[in-house]
Amino acid sequence: MSLLFIAVFPILVVIIFIYVKDKFEKEPIGFLLKNFLLGAFVSVLITLVLGVLGDFLFPITEQQSVIQQFVKAFFVVALVEEFSKYIIVKYYAQKNNEFNEPFDGIVYAVMISMGFAASENLLYVFHFGAGTGIMRAFTAVPAHATFGILMGYFMGKAKFSNNRIKLNLLGLLIATIFHGAYDFFLFINFIPGMIIGAILSLIIGIILAKKAIRKHQEISNFRV
Repeated sequence: MSLLFIAVFPILVVIIFIYVKDKFEKEPIGFLLKNFLLGAFVSVLITLVLGVLGDFLFPITEQQSVIQQFVKAFFVVALVEEFSKYIIVKYYAQKNNEFNEPFDGIVYAVMISMGFAASENLLYVFHFGAGTGIMRAFTAVPAHATFGILMGYFMGKAKFSNNRIKLNLLGLLIATIFHGAYDFFLFINFIPGMIIGAILSLIIGIILAKKAIRKHQEISNFRV
């Protein structure tokens, strides 16, 4: 039971944080839950399928090859995972009438990301133990939330723009870049000090995510 709490608690913290930040027009709990579950199951399934394909197309032949780890980080992991979330935002959340202001892009992208992170967290925590769960509460979970906010910022703008395709893809690109950078520095931990790069990329992402939240709050259709 304690492992379940460790795995789920940071997810709940992020969800509550984003729900509170959605100040002017709260999203329906039922629709939020549906997006969370799609992230937890459908995006994970898509990731597994595309991940197998990615491993086949880009096999790691040298464990300590920087170039191969770069390809793995940005294409096999980051692009695959962010794409699996992106298509749910684009083809499910964004098409719904409840998606009625730019901030909703952030809300739904984060909900889907937290669904994905919840499934991932449960696997890691029950396999590797409480220590891994505590570490992920301050690293992987905030990272998934950050990538979701950055993607959702642009997808929120896209819904109400004539440049929808461009902005949607820009959201996917930005999330992939930050996710890839974060993972890349972790993957090349055989080079001393590279973990600093992962920490810095996450900090920069969090700073930008906070700005993204504030900008969409300021232009809310429902702000009085």
